[in-house]
Amino acid sequence: MWWALLLAVCTGGLTEISHPREQGQLPAWVEPMREVHARFTGQPGTLALFGDSITVSLAFWAPLAYECRNLPPEMAHALAVVKEYMRPECWRDWRGPEFGNEGGTTVRWGKEHIHEWLKKLNPETAIIMWGTNDLNDLSEDEYRNSLKEVAQQCLQNGTVVILTTIPPRHGRVEKAARFAQIVREIANELRAPLIDYHAEILKRRPNDWDGASEAFRGYEIYEVPTLISGDGVHPSNPQKFMGDFSPEALRCSGYGLRNYLTVLAYAEVIEKVLRPPNEP
Repeated sequence: MWWALLLAVCTGGLTEISHPREQGQLPAWVEPMREVHARFTGQPGTLALFGDSITVSLAFWAPLAYECRNLPPEMAHALAVVKEYMRPECWRDWRGPEFGNEGGTTVRWGKEHIHEWLKKLNPETAIIMWGTNDLNDLSEDEYRNSLKEVAQQCLQNGTVVILTTIPPRHGRVEKAARFAQIVREIANELRAPLIDYHAEILKRRPNDWDGASEAFRGYEIYEVPTLISGDGVHPSNPQKFMGDFSPEALRCSGYGLRNYLTVLAYAEVIEKVLRPPNEP
């Protein structure tokens, strides 16, 4: 029952952030992000990935550059948009600490170095997700303030920000939910686009997302057929579902689900913000 309550809280937060709109009405973040993009001075099509091990992993984003199967229509469209627009080096080359992603890091590290990455990369768009490691030591206030500062520095640079909520975590369920809500609130306050990874995981697997639970004993860590791997921390990545975006795959591959959500969000930013208004 408490899982249902947690899902209700998460989706309630998402409703507040997204502000239901009439058909054809632009999302609330479009005009503010167009204003941000008007200040951009770098190379179009550049995408930075700022985050920890869940981001530096080549299971995230890079597989979309290769053959994908069982694409839902909305993803097939989004992937075509991204492949036509994004610079190819941003699929897998912009990885490592000099590019703003590294395992074991928290948003403290991001806050310390964000000015360096913005100077080096000057990305047109940045996808930001810290929080999983932060659950160990950071207070909610520090997490909120530091993440907001990282996002604000990007926006001041003319970099469009796409914030991402963290996934649920074994042994830190309640705090992870609170951190996810903080990200939603920051996105709402800054009027920035949001990928609600946390809510999407709970929507698809409300009772059995946790690969570290007894139900998945005996599987290899990343091979569990649910969304969080056997370590209870990282997204799963079963070999069976690599490159697959069928409904079953989106319930069983945590990295597949993150890739799906991210390509949809980035394509929407490309179409509504990054391309000049007179382009189709």
